[in-house]
Amino acid sequence: MSQSNSNLFSKLTEILSETAGAASGVKKEIEIIVKSQVEKILNDFEVVQRDEFDLIKEMLIKEKEKSMLLEKKLNEIEKKLKKSKSTK
Repeated sequence: MSQSNSNLFSKLTEILSETAGAASGVKKEIEIIVKSQVEKILNDFEVVQRDEFDLIKEMLIKEKEKSMLLEKKLNEIEKKLKKSKSTK
């Protein structure tokens, strides 16, 4: 009887182990499918990737700095022109 219980427990352990392995495989497959579907939905919404966003943000910051510098130079030139006209 003891050996039959041992065999029963051994078989039960083997079945549970196989079931856990199969469940793990199913979980991985579901994760892959869900990830794929989420990426498809985000692509349909034309959501920008973070690295693209950061790159464009950096470009805009540089362009704003250039614009501010040009505006400052333009103001200086306008002042010089006004000064030049008033002295004539």
